[in-house]
Amino acid sequence: MPRVTFTQHIARHVPCPARDVEGRTVREALDAYFTVEPAVRGYVLDEQGVVRKHVVIFVDGAQATDRTRLGDAVGEGSVIYVMQALSGG
Repeated sequence: MPRVTFTQHIARHVPCPARDVEGRTVREALDAYFTVEPAVRGYVLDEQGVVRKHVVIFVDGAQATDRTRLGDAVGEGSVIYVMQALSGG
């Protein structure tokens, strides 16, 4: 089962414990996670279900490329890591 984890920065705003979930894509895994932890959804996805501008998702250490459909594949032992994106100038 893929494991979904979050940074402490997100955990400051909403409880988001790491969980093993079902899913073959980032979307499926996150949807399974949000079924159990619905309050986290709004911190990760916007109203259209797209990754928020200041959130980045990694799968097994590589940045997920599909921020709209979240179609990046995940494996049985994958780790999906959700964190705040850094920006600045």
